[in-house]
Amino acid sequence: MALSPLNQRRWDNFTANRRAVWSLGIFIVIFAISLLAEVVANDKPIVVNYHGKYFFPAYNFYPETAFGGDFKTEAIYRDPAVQCLIITGGREECWDDPEAYIQEAETKGTVEGEKIDKGWMIWPPIPYHYRTINNVGTAPSAPDAAHWLGTDDTARDVLARVIYGFRTSILFTLIVTTVASVIGIAAGAVQGYFGGRTDIIFQRALEIWASTPSLYVIIILFAILGRGFWLLVFVSILFGWPALVGVVRAEFLRARNFEYVRAARALGVSDKVIMFRHILPNAMVATLTMLPFVITGTISMLASLDYLGYGLPSSAPSLGELALQGKQNLQAPWLAFSAFFSFAIMLSLLVFIFEGVRDAFDPRKVFK
Repeated sequence: MALSPLNQRRWDNFTANRRAVWSLGIFIVIFAISLLAEVVANDKPIVVNYHGKYFFPAYNFYPETAFGGDFKTEAIYRDPAVQCLIITGGREECWDDPEAYIQEAETKGTVEGEKIDKGWMIWPPIPYHYRTINNVGTAPSAPDAAHWLGTDDTARDVLARVIYGFRTSILFTLIVTTVASVIGIAAGAVQGYFGGRTDIIFQRALEIWASTPSLYVIIILFAILGRGFWLLVFVSILFGWPALVGVVRAEFLRARNFEYVRAARALGVSDKVIMFRHILPNAMVATLTMLPFVITGTISMLASLDYLGYGLPSSAPSLGELALQGKQNLQAPWLAFSAFFSFAIMLSLLVFIFEGVRDAFDPRKVFK
């Protein structure tokens, strides 16, 4: 499908910014990995073959009884006995000496001389979930072959928490920024286009709203309703939508008396069409210039709240909580380095990408 001349020019302007193109490619790869976190970092196998049937524990619940065990609770796949049950086809001998029977099944294909219906498991590259606690040695532990970025002060794998935390941060930012930007752009457009009394009333309301101490509101709401992802999204949108109002309002105030706007009014074009089809595209450059600051501010706000203990639940994967652990465990510098480089890479890629998007929508830039 061929692009229109306008969209082709925008695409050419974006691809002319090589830094933005490379940043977009790297970001897509990292974000795709984080979206597939359950098959990249998990303490459950991706696929289990048991008696010829396929199970997908990474995304589904299976009781231990499904693999010949005794309990109806979820199977603990890291338990050698459960692994033995899967590999040996549910032999009861697994409860006696599971590691010995696993070795016999792997090397001979039998258990105590009897041929078995051998099963198998495919594990993720990182065999730890963000909440998996490894009770081996001291915590936090330094990076090694088993834990590439070490473990935190509760013996959880840092790399797994970074992957899940990256996904949480990006999804949170996308939801908050998208909804808050739509509200903010619409409010700024109405203010700037109609002006007069409408603009004055909106401005006074914004001044009152901006003076509201958002941190106190968050603390009060979390004390009453408890901490949660969607509650934090709602509160962030509630206090984040005014960020783009000022710049959009200014662009509409400037453009509402241009000749093409007057001509459209004279032809009977509706205000809605004039605002969002004719004026808004010309205001997008200033809006997109501000958008990277909104995105980075949203990520920083989530990290700050997690750092202070007023963000996501304590059990959730959080880069802000990892930064707090780095401060509390100065003898474990890998925690601080992991948090710092995660934020630095994430924010840099997003800023570079939106620089390219800004260039793409700038009518003054022409691809050569």
